Amino acid sequence: MSLTLREHPLRHQLVAELHVRTYIPLQAPARLSHLVSVCGERGSGRNVSHLQELLKRYGVSQPAQVGQHHQTRLGDLYLLWERHTEFVSYTFALPGPFEHPFAEPVIGRLPADWLAAIPGEILVASSLAISPASRPLHTLDELNELFEGNSVIGSEVVGGLARAYSDMRIHADGFSYILLHDQGLTSNQTGRLAKRLFEISTYRAMALLGLPLAREANPCLSEAERRLVAVSSRMAFQDERSEEIPEGELLAELTDLAAEIEAVAARTNYRFEATRAYYALVMQRLEQLRQRRIEGLQTFSEFLEARLTPAAATCESTAKRQQDLAERAARLIRLLHARVEVELHKQNRSLLASMNRHSRLQLRLQETVEGLSVIAIGYYSVGLVGYLFEALESAGMMRDAAAATGLAAPVVVLLVWVGIQRLKERLLRAPFSSLD
Repeated sequence: MSLTLREHPLRHQLVAELHVRTYIPLQAPARLSHLVSVCGERGSGRNVSHLQELLKRYGVSQPAQVGQHHQTRLGDLYLLWERHTEFVSYTFALPGPFEHPFAEPVIGRLPADWLAAIPGEILVASSLAISPASRPLHTLDELNELFEGNSVIGSEVVGGLARAYSDMRIHADGFSYILLHDQGLTSNQTGRLAKRLFEISTYRAMALLGLPLAREANPCLSEAERRLVAVSSRMAFQDERSEEIPEGELLAELTDLAAEIEAVAARTNYRFEATRAYYALVMQRLEQLRQRRIEGLQTFSEFLEARLTPAAATCESTAKRQQDLAERAARLIRLLHARVEVELHKQNRSLLASMNRHSRLQLRLQETVEGLSVIAIGYYSVGLVGYLFEALESAGMMRDAAAATGLAAPVVVLLVWVGIQRLKERLLRAPFSSLD
């Protein structure tokens, strides 16, 4: 019975991804060359075109689509091409016996002009030789000679099925050397082990890319921290100083400082995150080696933990330091904003108090003017009433106009005051629209 349910379009692709063999099965003796070119996240089209150019030269059929990896055979060579986020790796394997493990790198069989045109910049170039189990184990003197007198590190790997040696140095031919002695590996184990050793070299180099940036950023962060402490001290003891520092000046200085810290973070954050990820991959690959100590030699884990771990810790501490400085600058900016707002509230309160005093003075002046207005209007009104009474006296209708005017004066003034009060109440009750 076949499955007739509706499937996710990526179902088969995701399952196939788990079974892709990203290593070259090998049997000792064999030699390999491994190149890592840092080309960034862009430019993948150039890398694919360069790969297709190599396939064309060897008469190999072009794949319909090149994914993240491609494996093929170029004559007597095996090729494994892999595309990663930041780099592209090329692994070339040549099975067969050899006299000297590192005398003639496999990469020398490739076209020189094609090698020179590899996109990006070469960060890792490694030569790995696999000796068969039939060959006697190398003595320490032989290892010193093979690695040109450098300190050799090594251990038994894959639970004792092989021995791996290296000096983690770049030699005169531009390659670092890795020697692998087979002690019972299968072809798949040999291929996976060679890939892990190459990955340790690659991820170690990629992890260390963050160290120069950390060293460059730390003096800038120290200067930023000094300035930040100075600004915070000026803010803390401003009230004790005789001179007053404008908040606008402090805010401008803090804003510039925060921008400088963010600029440093923008240049380094991605690299520090990558260092953290690559360091974790190195530690994972070292654990997968399942090492056993060889008497007299430092293991791969001991060597890398003693040198790579401090570098990764430096990048981690620098990343944390710049994050802390950015947060401190942001807190000071918020604190300064709060201080400015409090000062504005004080100014607004003083302004409102001043306006209140001014309003009370206006009210008193208005009441004074209002009293004067009542007196003035009452004076003229009494005069008019006096004229009326004099006219009536002349007509014989009233005996004493002056006495009547005197008696009418308080009444007239009272009526004027009542009329003004009613007019004022009417104006206060009327909406603003009706006053236009």
